Amino acid sequence: MSESIMLSKSKDFAVEIVKICKIIKENQREYVLTSQLMRSGTSIGANIHESKYAHSTADFIAKMQIALKECYETDYWLELLNRTEYINNDQYRSLLNTCGQIRRMLISSINTLKKENQ
Repeated sequence: MSESIMLSKSKDFAVEIVKICKIIKENQREYVLTSQLMRSGTSIGANIHESKYAHSTADFIAKMQIALKECYETDYWLELLNRTEYINNDQYRSLLNTCGQIRRMLISSINTLKKENQ
């Protein structure tokens, strides 16, 4: 799996997260859940980007695992925003789908690296 594809997808996802949070904050005045989503949703790409500058394979894997954890957290905040009707089902499914794609890429990369370094 190419790092550039994963990084590009995670950056595009972060942009979508920022946009949806901005809309919710402006139109519905919800700040707590959107702040959490903004932090976790943008952190995915930041950690993938940071992994490019890892000092070792173990450091690289650690950064990717942090990104993976942020994916799982982002899923949670998206679900809460959907269940509380701040985002509709279409928005939820679209964002969840993209987050899932990134998560699968991260899992694949982490597993591959772990196998190669046993």
